[in-house]
Amino acid sequence: MQPEPAALAWQPVFQRLDIDGVQLRVAVLGSGPPLLLINGIGANIEMWAALATQLPGRCLVAFDCPGTGDSPALPHRVRMPALARLVVGLLDKLGIGRTDVLGYSWGGALAQELAHQAPHRVRSLVLAATIPGVGGQPPAPWVVAAMATPIRYSSSTYLRLVAPLVYGASIGADEPHLDARRHRPPSARGYSHQLYAITGWSSRPWLRTLRLPVLVLTGEGDRLAPRRNATILARSIPGARLKMLPGGHLFLLQQAEVAGRTITAFLDGQDLPADGQRLPVIGRSTT
Repeated sequence: MQPEPAALAWQPVFQRLDIDGVQLRVAVLGSGPPLLLINGIGANIEMWAALATQLPGRCLVAFDCPGTGDSPALPHRVRMPALARLVVGLLDKLGIGRTDVLGYSWGGALAQELAHQAPHRVRSLVLAATIPGVGGQPPAPWVVAAMATPIRYSSSTYLRLVAPLVYGASIGADEPHLDARRHRPPSARGYSHQLYAITGWSSRPWLRTLRLPVLVLTGEGDRLAPRRNATILARSIPGARLKMLPGGHLFLLQQAEVAGRTITAFLDGQDLPADGQRLPVIGRSTT
């Protein structure tokens, strides 16, 4: 039996890049085929730490969306298509012609938009705990109300209080992503811009036009992105695979080892010579 690859250390190289006048904080970790990580609403780069250590053999690229982490908010609100064009500009800046993409929650919507707008830049998609927007199953009204404010990023007490109702799982006082939340919370402006970008957005009209390998992941107890949304995505995208993982909406953070194995197996399948779509090995070695 082949030994499992060793986990990465969380030691990314941080950069501040100018993308057509937009300042983004970017992190690059590891070496190998590129994997672009697009985070959930309000979340910063550091919140990828647990999962990133479970994805060895890849060049991981993460960024703080405008108004989150250490990326300043945009001067005006934009919709998902404009944010997808910003991501294309980021790939251009980094010299990445084509990449696998992992989109988490809100970031899954942006990942879908990116694959729709620039299919030649995306080899495969992993859509985790996400939705197709309008035409999917919305969460309960109290979940929507809790998501209207970013207070859970500045108050761990509030986060732990609402987590079972919003995410479908409790959060322990010692979970590592709590510090990342508190240290770089989103600005009120940046958070409201992200809400604006996804409000009224939908991928339903064009999901069937996507022609690339897709893995859809859902948490069995997810209340923010009810699992019917994952079923809609998997049934609408030709050839998409659907897998349910234990946990709620935060399964990438709370069950990172299980999620990492599932994602790695899918991406390793895309690396097989038979697919004719090998990605170049890029990035910096951490050894």
